[in-house]
Amino acid sequence: SSRVVEIQSQMSERAVELLGLPEDRPCLLLDVGCGSGLSGDYISEEGHYWIGMDISPAMLDVAVEREVEGDLLLADVGHGIPFRPGMFDGCISISAVQWLCNADKKSHSPPKRLYRFFSTLYTALARGSRAVLQLYPENSEQLELITSQAMRAGFTGGMVVDYPNSAKAKKFFLCLFVGTSGTLPKGLGTECANEEPHQAKFTNERTRFRNVKGKSVKKSRDWILEKKERRRRQGKEVRADTKYTGRKRRPHF
Repeated sequence: SSRVVEIQSQMSERAVELLGLPEDRPCLLLDVGCGSGLSGDYISEEGHYWIGMDISPAMLDVAVEREVEGDLLLADVGHGIPFRPGMFDGCISISAVQWLCNADKKSHSPPKRLYRFFSTLYTALARGSRAVLQLYPENSEQLELITSQAMRAGFTGGMVVDYPNSAKAKKFFLCLFVGTSGTLPKGLGTECANEEPHQAKFTNERTRFRNVKGKSVKKSRDWILEKKERRRRQGKEVRADTKYTGRKRRPHF
């Protein structure tokens, strides 16, 4: 519908704006989950070049029919980004990355697929560039999973939330920096409110999300500490808290 097209275009415009591209030269951008090429149209209008990747042949057929200006690649980004190092001046993605959290096949491990995507994306981006990924997370655990894999892959940055106080207009943009830690842009519609809570920063410190009801995410450090505190109040034997409490163990292959 035209409403969907309009929202897609607005989000593409915002994502490109958050990339902070140089104004004096055309750039080459990667569009992850490019679909029928709506975000690509905006990139072309702005005088930049793009290559789009999508997992859906039907959507790419529509893009071809529409004669979009970018080059198109049929691929599953969960298998990685197959381009040479430092090739792109930036990456955008509209409403796509959350799909990597789904295990569609028995062999799919969402953390591994996300890590494969982010680590190869990091390599394909020029130093000093950015990736801006607009996504619709299902819950705080999904946000945490996506963000933590991006940080594992070497990105810095964090989540920019536009219109955090509006149920309808609220939008999440994962704004990632390659090789330089820039200042995280401000979310739109946060000027009047107290700014801090909406700017989740992931530069060095891992921010722990609380879920919708304000409770700590299950098995997170906060959740473990709260549980231990309750046990202490009940007079039970509890191990002392240390810096290792609730720390994730590395996976053993």
